[in-house]
Amino acid sequence: MKSYYVISRAINYGKTQVALGGSDSALLDAQLLLQHVLGCDRQYLYMHPEQVLEDQQWQDYRTLIEKRRDGYPVAHLVGHRDFWDLTLAVNDSTLIPRPDSEILVERALLLALKDDAKVLELGTGTGAIALALANERPRWQLTALDKSAEAVQLATTNRDRNGLTDRLTLLQSDWFAALKAAQRFDLIISNPPYIDPDDAHLQLGDVRFEPRSALVADDQGYADLRFIIEQAPAYLNPGAWVMLEHGFAQGPKVRAFFSEKGYEKVNTVTDYANLDRVTFAQWIND
Repeated sequence: MKSYYVISRAINYGKTQVALGGSDSALLDAQLLLQHVLGCDRQYLYMHPEQVLEDQQWQDYRTLIEKRRDGYPVAHLVGHRDFWDLTLAVNDSTLIPRPDSEILVERALLLALKDDAKVLELGTGTGAIALALANERPRWQLTALDKSAEAVQLATTNRDRNGLTDRLTLLQSDWFAALKAAQRFDLIISNPPYIDPDDAHLQLGDVRFEPRSALVADDQGYADLRFIIEQAPAYLNPGAWVMLEHGFAQGPKVRAFFSEKGYEKVNTVTDYANLDRVTFAQWIND
């Protein structure tokens, strides 16, 4: 059947269908999927509302819309996600980079670190956080670790595609395991798993299609946060920082973990919804 759908009508169709699946960003989802099919930007959609879609374009678009209606993440359907100033390849082996994690980047850049600071990211996934820092601070010596071989491969792809090959070392590692005993850093940063395994939100939204191992942690979501806080001092220079993303209700306990271990200048900052999201602290002890 020949398509008589113009861009504006296709967007309205997509928005309606995606909304049926419960998306709270149905219009944006429809636009992003159509941009992917047409190979254009959003401005093009606005400037050519009466352009007729070719038959194959319409069929491809409908297929994507149906998958999005069924809950598949837009990032997985188009194969990429923008984060900071970078475009990153994504797949179902890692978490999809989210705007809240840009808070980690913002706060790290505000720290008074030396020009050639040594920075470690734990659980890098797509490489989003480490790559954003590498892009902003060319002289920082960055290392990023992930337990998943698939994640390390994806992060390597993103590093190389964004022209940051010489600025970031990537290693497969279960947290600190691959590091040498003598390695020390000026900042350790991480967005670790922090969701309670029994949290009902795991049955909703994009997280249904993301690896559970990158989402949940024992002890009501606190196990990995506590582990990093307790183990990090062995890899910190005096005066170095540890910065962690966590759940909106976890700030008080995370601050307590830092204080109990002997960190100083413990502070929590909020995300774009004014919810506790990132806690960081300084290790003064030598």
